[in-house]
Amino acid sequence: MLAVAVIAGILFVWSLLAHRLSRWSITAPLAMIAAGVAMTAGPHPPLRFDLDTEVFEHAVEVILALLLFVDAVEVPGSVIRRERGLFVRLLSVALPLTLCAAFLTGYLLFPDQPAWLLAVLATVVVPLDLAPAAAVVRDRRIPSRLRDLLNVEGGLNDGVVSPVFLLCIAIGVESRGADADYLDALLTAVVASAWALATGAAVGWASGRLLRGSWAHGWTTPTAVRLGVLAVPLIAYAFSVAVGGNGFVASFVAGVCFAPAMRHLPGTAVEMTEDLVTLLTLALWFLFGQIVNSVFAHGLQVSVFVYALLAVTLVRVVPVLIALAGTGMNPADKLFLGWMGPRGVTSIVFGSLAIIDVPERYDDVIAKVMVMTVLVSIVLHGLSSEPVARLYARPGGVGALWRGRPPGSS
Repeated sequence: MLAVAVIAGILFVWSLLAHRLSRWSITAPLAMIAAGVAMTAGPHPPLRFDLDTEVFEHAVEVILALLLFVDAVEVPGSVIRRERGLFVRLLSVALPLTLCAAFLTGYLLFPDQPAWLLAVLATVVVPLDLAPAAAVVRDRRIPSRLRDLLNVEGGLNDGVVSPVFLLCIAIGVESRGADADYLDALLTAVVASAWALATGAAVGWASGRLLRGSWAHGWTTPTAVRLGVLAVPLIAYAFSVAVGGNGFVASFVAGVCFAPAMRHLPGTAVEMTEDLVTLLTLALWFLFGQIVNSVFAHGLQVSVFVYALLAVTLVRVVPVLIALAGTGMNPADKLFLGWMGPRGVTSIVFGSLAIIDVPERYDDVIAKVMVMTVLVSIVLHGLSSEPVARLYARPGGVGALWRGRPPGSS
């Protein structure tokens, strides 16, 4: 109970000073990390958590399931339809190139590590999380199209990477045995993804139809609808796990299939789920503080820092610039989309799950890469968000997303 009181107290204090702290780029995740580091440091810390358990594994999976569901549900369909060409480039060209670049960077910096581990590291450091730099998405000094593109990509990116992560983990788990059968691991991962796709689609479509019909006939209330929406990703997660699928992939698919029903539900339908996700992810940021302490207690290699620095900069920026070549987009705007790719909760969850599942001798490198990547991202993206916004706010500044901006765009 002490941990709950401490986390709630820190969150309350931050809520009192949120506006003032934002001027110094001190976000809620950053405040929770600092508190987590302070409260779990030393040989006899006030708080200590056992993070290598099945309970913690399922807890972070549920957090990711809820997060992926909210991301999928809140993706604005109008933006996707309007900019589908760009999203195809970002998700089918830039994202695979980014994964490949992260893998090759790992190969150069960690030549002694197995290929499957380098692939796991790539899936850990690539997913986006806009929470550490949320001010960018809300800052009206930045063109609305850029904010929409970044927001939608952030909502879809981690859902697309999830099956790749699961495949890499399945191969890593298989490597425990002396006579590892990697083909069997591949088939197992494919079957699990197929079950996740089927159960997620069924739960998302059916629940969307039912809630939409109930609301249209006046059989329910706004509060009940909010509870119903919260239940959808939990049902998808539990159902998928029960039949051998992956829960958080099923939740993302459920969100995609549920999203069309949102147009016919009250505007507050997803608010309860969103608030719960925010609360749970802030608690996870606090636990991340303990992981930071554990990692730094054993020291850090230069190669890990270089890998993390490249992962949040060139490994993303160059593929995005390549993918957006020939679109007629302002070079500064291409650079903005490439640069603003913060890492956060998804990387923490993927890293934590990898540490739990893969052979123990690889825990150290996964933990160090995950921690350093997130910390480097928080520093770089947090500190750069305000200067970037100022550049866009200048008269005749870095400009519009398109050379010929359509009328009415901001």
